[in-house]
Amino acid sequence: MDSWLVPVVALPLLVLVLTEMSSAARRQRETTARLRRVETKLDLVLGHLGLALPEPALPQVVAHLERGEKIAAVKAYREATGDGLREAKEAVDRLAAQRGL
Repeated sequence: MDSWLVPVVALPLLVLVLTEMSSAARRQRETTARLRRVETKLDLVLGHLGLALPEPALPQVVAHLERGEKIAAVKAYREATGDGLREAKEAVDRLAAQRGL
């Protein structure tokens, strides 16, 4: 096989793969941004209506807080709800404040 044939065949395939990866990353960023905008709008509507989502009942999170294990409580909250680190920490802080812990 000629040595020039491999680069000639491989280069278009590499360009195709890199282009698709770039497109997928761009679509992911766009979807994330769109979801963030929808969540912001929903929060504004709920706030305007004077409604608040109740905190989920998570006994394992409360148990960690009662033992003074705040990091474990945040981890348990994230695992149970799928929330991000900041949201979980804020929720655990609210829960601790409500319970005087």
